[in-house]
Amino acid sequence: MLVSVNLRPHASLGRVLDDLGGTLLDLVLGDGDRPGGIGGVAIHDPLDEPALPQHALVLGVGLGEPEEIVRQLRTLARHDAAGLVLRAPVTVTAAITAAVEETGVALLSLARGASWAQLAAMLRSLLAEGDVGGAEPETLAGLPSGDLFAVANAIGALIDAPVTIEDRRSRVLAFSGRQDEADPSRVETILGRQVPERFARMLVDRGVFRELYRSDRPVYMDVPPQSLDGLTMPRVAVAVRAGDEILGSIWAAVREPLTPDRTQALCDAAPLVALHLLRVRAGADVERRLRADLLSTALEGGAAAREALSRLGLADQPVVVLALAVLETGEPGPADAGLATERQRLADGLAMHLSAVHPRCAAALVGDTAYGLVPVTRDADGERRALRIAKDFLDRVGDRVRAVVGIGPVARSAAELPEARDSADRALRVLRSGSGTGRRVALLADVHVEALLLELQDLVAVRGDRPTGPVARLLDYDEQHHAHLVETLRAWLDAFGDVIAASAAVHVHPNTFRYRLRRLAEVGGFDMTDPEARFAAMLQLRVVAPPAS
Repeated sequence: MLVSVNLRPHASLGRVLDDLGGTLLDLVLGDGDRPGGIGGVAIHDPLDEPALPQHALVLGVGLGEPEEIVRQLRTLARHDAAGLVLRAPVTVTAAITAAVEETGVALLSLARGASWAQLAAMLRSLLAEGDVGGAEPETLAGLPSGDLFAVANAIGALIDAPVTIEDRRSRVLAFSGRQDEADPSRVETILGRQVPERFARMLVDRGVFRELYRSDRPVYMDVPPQSLDGLTMPRVAVAVRAGDEILGSIWAAVREPLTPDRTQALCDAAPLVALHLLRVRAGADVERRLRADLLSTALEGGAAAREALSRLGLADQPVVVLALAVLETGEPGPADAGLATERQRLADGLAMHLSAVHPRCAAALVGDTAYGLVPVTRDADGERRALRIAKDFLDRVGDRVRAVVGIGPVARSAAELPEARDSADRALRVLRSGSGTGRRVALLADVHVEALLLELQDLVAVRGDRPTGPVARLLDYDEQHHAHLVETLRAWLDAFGDVIAASAAVHVHPNTFRYRLRRLAEVGGFDMTDPEARFAAMLQLRVVAPPAS
């Protein structure tokens, strides 16, 4: 399989090389100015058939043998891929050169010291996720709105220095070209997408962050007198603010303090970066809401469902519905206050996980449930595949968040989606109620009886039905005499009449349990030999008078 992440469709291979070349990526063979946009980035998996977005950039994790590389180039050519990235150093053979010329698929190399995860994350930052609505990007000060790499390059040109844009946690959001002119610590920062801890600690100890966030002027930091491995060039930084909120900072590696003109240019750049950061934040929120609206419309069915699926890239595609929920603690206070945030965080995590499964998966938070649509082939067992996907996701989430996933049947058209969603919701409800016997993931078929019992309880609650017959008499007797006859009956029915097992379940001696059985038969008028009476009692105890949780 080739695991994919959707990207903005009009970002070219040349743009990727302009921004990441020399630091993360290098062109080994092929046309770096190939026309057309990159439709996505994909991770090579030799164990499955590729499912590539158009003009994909493929990360060849584990590819190294020339024969494998040649085969992969020819496979990618059939899927109109833009390029293949290999770990440096790349040994170029005559066969590989001929394959690149034959296929037109560019061959690139990932720098030593950089991880595939770092590269994938940087590509996402550079290219941005595709806009659901398909609208053309806006501009701010002549630069594409939210394109922080273009902003970093513009600032670098104005102050004649390699630049990074970082958030408040010193994570690299974007960087300019010419990073090879900086010192090893800057390269380490970019490869890790994070200022190394030893440098961050030094900045805190020297009060640099305190000064930076108190001032609207650039702060100059000379090389510290104590030796820090890799830090050989001074830095100048300015805070990026939106009103009183600190959004991040701009950092330049310089050889000497900036001139007054360049200092002013850096000051002027900070509000522009703030606008772009706010646009990225707002754009993410708008896209999230739009995706949620489209997903909700598709799940509801009706005339608009097909159009919604088309905009999600899922028209005429069989899909499986996943329904994800966070289990509530039941305790008021800060835990509940953060539940909405936790739901959104988990929904975003599900969207990212699904995007690694198939390039056209869709996921969004609708109400208090995160729904995912997973495309499947028409002849595959889609439900079982979705079951594996959901289990993998919850395994990655771990036990810190108590979450459960219900899975619906395959919906082969927009008209079948509402029923598929209903099935996923019914399975999810069982898991949320705790009736799923410890399951975290379930198909409706796995918990169908439990779902029916919950629905019967709803009907009973609406109608206000009360226990009748033997169960009602036993309940009254227990209330008046503080007895345990209902508990005894419930244990006996659950144990299929096995007195030893039933008595152990309620922690009494078998003789005591037998005595209680005789009493409940007398008090309730209950014929223990009648299968209809046993079924009626079991149903009432499960539906009309369920045990207290």
